Amino acid sequence: MTPQPFDVEAVRRDFPILSREVAGKPLVYLDSAATSQKPQVVIDALAAYYSGINANVHRGVHTLSQEATEAYEGARAKVRAFINAAEDAEIVFTRGTTEGINLVAHSLGTQRVVEGSEVIISNMEHHSNVVPWQILCEERGARLRVVPINDDGELLMDEYEAMLGPKTALVSIVHMSNALGTINSAKDIVALAHAHGVPVLLDGAQAIPHLPVDVGELDCDFYAFSGHKLFGPTGIGVLYGKREWLEQMPPYQGGGDMIKSVTFERTIYNDLPYKFEAGTPHIAGVVGLGAAIDYVNGIGLERAAAYEHELLEYGTEQLQAIGGLRLIGTARHKASVLSFVLDGIHPHDIGTILDTQGIAIRTGHHCTQPLMQRFQIPATARASLAFYNTKSEIDALVEGIHKTFEVFS
Repeated sequence: MTPQPFDVEAVRRDFPILSREVAGKPLVYLDSAATSQKPQVVIDALAAYYSGINANVHRGVHTLSQEATEAYEGARAKVRAFINAAEDAEIVFTRGTTEGINLVAHSLGTQRVVEGSEVIISNMEHHSNVVPWQILCEERGARLRVVPINDDGELLMDEYEAMLGPKTALVSIVHMSNALGTINSAKDIVALAHAHGVPVLLDGAQAIPHLPVDVGELDCDFYAFSGHKLFGPTGIGVLYGKREWLEQMPPYQGGGDMIKSVTFERTIYNDLPYKFEAGTPHIAGVVGLGAAIDYVNGIGLERAAAYEHELLEYGTEQLQAIGGLRLIGTARHKASVLSFVLDGIHPHDIGTILDTQGIAIRTGHHCTQPLMQRFQIPATARASLAFYNTKSEIDALVEGIHKTFEVFS
């Protein structure tokens, strides 16, 4: 059978915010790397939870608590299937990618990182995958090592391999760069580390809405991502961890659902994954994330990724044709991100002018200041794509860039 073409107009109708106007013009939303928009089914799932089954989960004997627990744990099973984890117990709900990374740093990190040991990250990391390791290394007298990148924004894998050794305690590297769009060779990163017996955490915040992620195939030890990048609610995220690591890690926080029993003399911790889910969780957020995964599965992530790749190629071609514009991040393997600078115009001014045209992009260092220093620039303008964007919106971006040049000429 011939595959059906991707119907972007039908997809756009699922996202109510895309029909609004900004500055009297149709909204052109090109900031999905910061946060994705939400389909109506996710909004409806949040409303249905609060209006129909709002109650705390686990241990409640009344009907609402039972129904809320079923919805909460049902979403955990959806996440497990979505990333092909071995079991539901390997899925820990967090507030987002940042908390997932901090959880590993403060739990496994305190066990493995000692004086004289090393933690490896890369030159393209989000601050959330830099600062927790800096703090840990400073506390422990360890060394933070940084894998360099080339001018296209690609990891220098030979240098990464050379860094690995008996001092390496842990590797934490981004799967897909939020500032460049570079897709790193995650499977190779993991395999090289495992050859030295080193666990690997992958920051999947950007990859999860754009790439099929199979943690079993990647063989990563941890994978962290955020719901709001995956067309779900804010304030909810996931940390996948292999059971063998989660079992030996101490709790990240104390209280609430992470206990089996407490006396003043001793606390017995709960089973996985609840050992890492202290307090009342973001139940509605989990339910909304489950709805988002159902929606993405319905569309088909591989079909959506192929369509996004067409958009990226079109956008790259159109932007490269503009005189005075330089793309930052030209890796051979990349997705969804078009970061650029304009000669003589600060990125914040670019964003301001584009906003008057109804075009939403992100400007600044994108929480990757060391990366900006690598390219010797203060900031970029970043247009980031999702499967609800269109070529006509890229055309609007190009027109807006020309308008920006006119204003500052």
